[in-house]
Amino acid sequence: MMFSSSSRSLTWFRFLVIFLSLFFAGCQSVTEGPDGLLPNGELIIFHAGSLANPVAQLSAEFQELYPAVEIQTEAAGSRTTVRKVSELDREADLVMSADYQVIDSLLIPEFASWNVLFARNSMVITYSAEAAYADEISAENWYQILLRDDTDVGRSNPQADPNGYRTLMVWQLAEIYYDIPGLAAQLEKASPPQNIRPKETDLIPLLQTGDLDYAFNYLSVALQHNLEFINLPDQINLSNPVYQVFYQAAAVQLDGPEPGETILREGDPIIYGVTIPSSAPRPDLAALFLKFLFSSRGQEILEDQGQIPLLPPLSSQTELLPENIRELVDLLGSN
Repeated sequence: MMFSSSSRSLTWFRFLVIFLSLFFAGCQSVTEGPDGLLPNGELIIFHAGSLANPVAQLSAEFQELYPAVEIQTEAAGSRTTVRKVSELDREADLVMSADYQVIDSLLIPEFASWNVLFARNSMVITYSAEAAYADEISAENWYQILLRDDTDVGRSNPQADPNGYRTLMVWQLAEIYYDIPGLAAQLEKASPPQNIRPKETDLIPLLQTGDLDYAFNYLSVALQHNLEFINLPDQINLSNPVYQVFYQAAAVQLDGPEPGETILREGDPIIYGVTIPSSAPRPDLAALFLKFLFSSRGQEILEDQGQIPLLPPLSSQTELLPENIRELVDLLGSN
């Protein structure tokens, strides 16, 4: 049977339509950017160590929506993280800190213009089932156990990591709460320099191998890594805004933005912050990632990872935020 050229063209056209229909049906989860094009390129995220698991899951699901975007992440203590931008001139599209004040004090206004508060956490004492006195420790006697001579206690570096200076704050608040003069100094002595690591997640392998018996960490990290943990009273665990004034009784001297400068960091409830640095190579991709982070799915991921999302996220610079996330963020202090 002979086919005319017009018949062959019609057959080819039908085949093409069917092929494209099937192709785009398989790509229906891919999301266009605000300009109608598929976002592509590299997104660089510097983040706190305690955000490693949430950021990994957020990144994986973000890439399902935007498969042409490659995401590079780096975890470190939050103060180390922001200094990569402010002192080492490294490029990042997003900086996510375990303490929003790290962004306020070390990045704004020279290296960033705004900060969004997006999550909360709580300080706990983590340990393994094989730790010394694991069968004895409780929320009532924890400081007595940690002060025993044959107990090894770890913490993170307060100059590099908010968890480190929050640990010192917990000890100061415990001294007041339990009315035991000198308790903070005793606990610091019980956690000597050799038990200090750059960030809180560096303590986890030491607990698992038995090199440490106990370590101060975040509740989210304990849940993510299936660690045993002791919940501390709200008056000292830095989780409850009701005790904000009491938390201010604790304070730690930290290195400032310039050599020789210091910052007095007072205790307050744990709140995470995020910003797009002024030097970000791809602020458009960063804003797209934040839109996903602040979405109901992004907040669900945080919650699944033991990280309590702020609903809604808050900022005191809402007028400076990228347009696509402005409506998702409330003005700090407006409620």
